[in-house]
Parts: sequence; structure tokens; C-alpha cells
Amino acid sequence: MREFARVQDQALSLDSFDPIQSFPECGGIDIFIGTVRNHHEGKAVKALKYTSYTPVAEKMIREIEQQIQEKYQVSYVRVMHRIGYLDVSETAIIAIAYAAHRREAFQACEEAVERVKHEVPIWKEEFFMDGTSQYVEGCCIRKDTAESNHQVKHHQHENCSHEQIHE
Repeated sequence: MREFARVQDQALSLDSFDPIQSFPECGGIDIFIGTVRNHHEGKAVKALKYTSYTPVAEKMIREIEQQIQEKYQVSYVRVMHRIGYLDVSETAIIAIAYAAHRREAFQACEEAVERVKHEVPIWKEEFFMDGTSQYVEGCCIRKDTAESNHQVKHHQHENCSHEQIHE
């Protein structure tokens, strides 16, 4: 198995992942590539800056991969996240899952992306065309505050919005 950093300050590439040929039992591959889009909540985005607590982020991503691999009984789950400044259209995250069947590959890949975005200490700052910037709320939710009885609205990313209800 190839070894690579899960948090990288260089351009991400599918070449870092193990090839499907290494997993002949797998008939399904799911790949998610998240890129920087040019807008957020009606404002034109110029670039993003991702920062992380890298030693903890690395450990957590590896743990998430292992947990999802066991949960869905898939052969391979890997996630890479970029840090640093990223321009519009640059790749911010790649997740990949290999499984015997497509459904498990889809589920494993989706859960890997969601968990990395909401649990791992990686923060996103958006820089807008009007010269302003802001940190995006909703990523890396602290479990201790999420356990209280309230509703948390998450920001929109990768063209979807998330809402989580805590009871």
C-alpha cells in the first residue's frame, strides 16, 4: 500500500492513491474531488485558505478511513485534503473508496468526505473579490458543543447545504 500524507500543501493528485488493480475483489470505485468554487452566499470568491492542526488532522483522517472501511466492509478508503491558498477551480479534497459493489463505495466515500469536513481540525477562510474575507462556520464541529439541545445550520459547500438537528 502506498503511503502518503493525508494533509498536503501541494496540489492533490489521484496518482497518490493505490490503483484499483491492487484490489481484484472490487467492482466499484467512487471518487469525490472537491474544488474551490467562485461563489459563496451570493458573494464572488477569489480564493480560499485552508489551515490545519496537521498532526491531529493526519491522525483523525486515518482513523476515519479505518472506521469507514470496517463499517461498510470496503477494501480501500483514502482521503487527502489540501492546505494553504487555493484559487478558484483548484482541488481542495479527494476521497476515494473501492468496494465489491457500487453502493458500498458510494456510501463509504460520501461518509468519508462528510466526516473529514465536520470532524477534522481543518479551517477554511474565504477571500472575496470585494477585498473582504471570512472564516467559514460549520466545519470541524466540536462534539462537546454539538451535544447540547439546539439546531446548527452549516454553510454550503460542494453545492450542497447541510443541516444537523441535535436532540
